[in-house]
Amino acid sequence: MKALHHLLAGVVLAASFAASGSANAEDTLKIAMGQRGNWDTSVAHLGTEAGIFKKHGIKLDMLYTQGGGETMQAVISNSVDIGSATGTISVMAAFVKGAPIRIIGAEATGAADFWYVRADSPLKTIKDATPDTTIAYSTNGASTNSVVLGFMRAYKLKSKIVPTGSPSSTFTQVMSGQVNVGWSAPPFGFEALKDNKIRIVARANDLEEIRHETIRTLIANTAVLEKKRDALDRFMAAYRETIDWMYSSDDALAAYAKFTKTDLDTARKVRDDFFPKSLIDPDKISGVDLLMADGIAFKTLSKPLTPEQLQTLIQIPPRK
Repeated sequence: MKALHHLLAGVVLAASFAASGSANAEDTLKIAMGQRGNWDTSVAHLGTEAGIFKKHGIKLDMLYTQGGGETMQAVISNSVDIGSATGTISVMAAFVKGAPIRIIGAEATGAADFWYVRADSPLKTIKDATPDTTIAYSTNGASTNSVVLGFMRAYKLKSKIVPTGSPSSTFTQVMSGQVNVGWSAPPFGFEALKDNKIRIVARANDLEEIRHETIRTLIANTAVLEKKRDALDRFMAAYRETIDWMYSSDDALAAYAKFTKTDLDTARKVRDDFFPKSLIDPDKISGVDLLMADGIAFKTLSKPLTPEQLQTLIQIPPRK
């Protein structure tokens, strides 16, 4: 009996060590993100640097892409577990075609993107654009594409809209005279604004519809939902906690300034002037009907998704 007692005690002790090791172990999740250095796409980096994801047992393997399309393909191919800042319309279109992806959170509701001209441009606002004016957006189906089409509708413009790629490549095209109105996302372009080389003529959030649309999302491969559900729940808990910290601490601003190689005043301007906390709230997908209407206008969707399809597509882990 005494030997059996020692044996059982050893089993219990071993189980205790195993449970302790499991609790302390970190699950690694691969995440792909576009637009490196944007405030909204910096959640994963800042939360990792602050130890928030580690606290929730998550280690992030971060990969930066050229944009939402590349990010989405990485998720679809299961090369990464999570994609950040993917255009919602493009995600809907891929889902309808059978892509193994699900929306696990809102990444941006509204947009901080802005449109600008060279300082010597005759345009005072984007409403002054003529049929000869060329207006930039990043890529077809991107959130910037949605915004520009929104400008065209709201202000009854007849201008030519052109895909110009990243903020840096767009800036080159604007300054060289190839494009009249460029697009950018904070903090890119702030130095040129400060030096009076460019002027802002429109902001995405000037449009009522954009302010209430979740134009970018967090997505995951269906295999992640099936096999890594607990890790995904903890990722979202850490993501939410990081956002709370980003809006309550100057330490977060200092970390962002270091990450983007800028100063604290610029970091504060990015957050306070362009990114209200509601913009990056991950828990609510808004403006779905408007987004689907835009998708049909872009010809990326042939018809609206059904309520059943939307319920399948949108699977945000609940707060705990």
